[in-house]
This record gives sequence, structure tokens and C-alpha cells, in this order.
Amino acid sequence: MDNNGDSDGSRSGAHSRRIQPLAYFIFATRWLQLPLYLGLILAQCVYVYHFWVELVDLIGAVMGNQTALQHILDAVAIEGAVRPTKTSETTIMLVVLGLIDVVMISNLLIMVIIGGYETFVSRMNLDGHPDQPEWLSHVNASVLKVKLATAIIGISSIHLLKTFINAKAYDEKTILAQTGIHLVFLLSAIAIAYSDRLMSGNTSHKEARNSH
Repeated sequence: MDNNGDSDGSRSGAHSRRIQPLAYFIFATRWLQLPLYLGLILAQCVYVYHFWVELVDLIGAVMGNQTALQHILDAVAIEGAVRPTKTSETTIMLVVLGLIDVVMISNLLIMVIIGGYETFVSRMNLDGHPDQPEWLSHVNASVLKVKLATAIIGISSIHLLKTFINAKAYDEKTILAQTGIHLVFLLSAIAIAYSDRLMSGNTSHKEARNSH
């Protein structure tokens, strides 16, 4: 047992010694990304604060608070359109869509922070944790790109829906431009997913061929 342990330790030590100082330094520079992810966490805090401010104003407006009502109307008012004077189903829908937009952007931030840190900085060792996100168990750069593209499509859909609700306030070129941008996002996500599938298929094929 001791001999095996010694041999394992010697192999580990030899493996560590094979890493050149310059290579180890370059590899260690991945920690330079840590402040970026911490900054995104601060941005997440800003979104949480913004969400609660909007939610409190919405509840206050429904309860008859005039200051909250003015804040809500200012948030949904569109330049060139008739400014609403009271809460209506459309006004509430626009505010709720804005809250959903904040949540989806927050989800995007979480995927970038956790997935990016796990992929490019250091393992978080969450295997077996009951709260581990399902997608994190098989995350890599390709999977992360597909999930980010999907999240961006969801955010774009919310903005496009808000435009359609206020379609009278926009000219035809603006609506067509936003629709075209959304389609570009959609096609880009499909292309990324298809490219990832091709690469995964080629890798599996090579591994199967090597095994034979």
C-alpha cells in the first residue's frame, strides 16, 4: 500500500514539475477574469434593486399612490404616443413585461457568472449539491454559447412584444427593423446549436473509430 502511495505521489510530483514556470504563469492569468465576474454580481444587485423599485411602484399605483402612478406612467410612456393618464390593462402588462425582462437578464447574468467561472476560471465542485443547476453538470464553452444565445432570444422576444403592444406609436420601418434583428438572433442561435452538434458528432465519431 505504501509503495503504491509513494509511486502515485511521485507521479503527481513529476506531473507538477513538468509544468514550466511560464506555462504555469499563463495558466494562472485566468484568475484575472475573477474581478469581471464579481462586477457582474454587482450588476445583478443593481437589477434586483431596479426590480423591487418597479414592483413597489406598480403596487403603489394600483393602490392609488399618485407618485407611484406617475413613475409607472413615465416608465411606459413612448415618445410620439399619447401618454396614459391612469393604470390600465395595457399599462400593467407593459410594466410586468419590464419586470420579466429584468428577470430574464438576471438569468442571463447568472449563466454568465456561474457557467463562465466554472468553464474558464476554476471548478466549483458542486457535483451532488441539491441546488446545482441541471445545465451546470455538463457545461462547457459550446453549451454555454447555446444557452446564452437562447437567453438573448427570450430577451429580444420580450422587447418585440412590447413594441407590438404599442405598434401605433412606431413607424413601419422600426417594427420591421426590430423584427429583423430578432430573426437574426434566432438564426444565429440555430447556427451555433447546429455547429455545436456537428462538432460533437465529429468528436464522437473519432472516439468510436479510435476505440476500434
